[in-house]
Amino acid sequence: MIHAILALLQFTTILPLGKIVPFEAFARNTWLYPLAGYVIGGFGGFLLIFIPAPSFVGAVLAIGLVLFMSGANHLDGLLDFGDGLMAHGSQQKRIHALTDRQIGSGALALGMMVTLLSVVSLGSVQTGVIAASVLIIAETGGKWSMAFLTVFGKPFHDGLHATLHSYSKTWFVIPATLLLVPAFLLPIPLFVKIYAGIILIIIPLCTRFLAYKLFGGVNGDVTGATGEITRCALLTICACSLATMNV
Repeated sequence: MIHAILALLQFTTILPLGKIVPFEAFARNTWLYPLAGYVIGGFGGFLLIFIPAPSFVGAVLAIGLVLFMSGANHLDGLLDFGDGLMAHGSQQKRIHALTDRQIGSGALALGMMVTLLSVVSLGSVQTGVIAASVLIIAETGGKWSMAFLTVFGKPFHDGLHATLHSYSKTWFVIPATLLLVPAFLLPIPLFVKIYAGIILIIIPLCTRFLAYKLFGGVNGDVTGATGEITRCALLTICACSLATMNV
């Protein structure tokens, strides 16, 4: 299990963790995804609590740190997903736009919208501890959505996602969900957690539906994009909910 956690962090972060652990250790345990959310979100939350800065400056720094720690790997998936969404024509043309190395207008539009909305949402939460809690919930939730899509997202071609999917079991969603419990015990109002839980279920189902319709299945870019979109959606719903209480 230690090897699986190390492999997870080596895959999802740029942390210097020593000798490379065989990737298969994580591939067989993709339900561990939310643990990476605690690590990445924890660093961002620490910054929000202990770095004296205006809320929006802190939000930019925290989101920037989250993206930096992940090596912007999933952000790259979000950009590719944006190109695939905006492509016109047949399914094959959309797949080509999704998987090529070019960055088009769809990538820029979706990437900017998700990133800016994430920063503004987090920046609108004034209290350091609550903002940190919201970020941790959003980051662990984003990783949970990736675990969900790894299990239930049929691959449309061979690749990294296909490898992870081949090792996945349906029951992986249960321990992945249990790993979210500590995040949802953090000090934010109960009704905010309820809204976050609803959004957490809706987003991966929606991206899965879109991926099946547009591409005929899921790949690593779709999975990474789902994590980014879920984080953004959770930040947004938490911020809007807290705003009704002036928190």
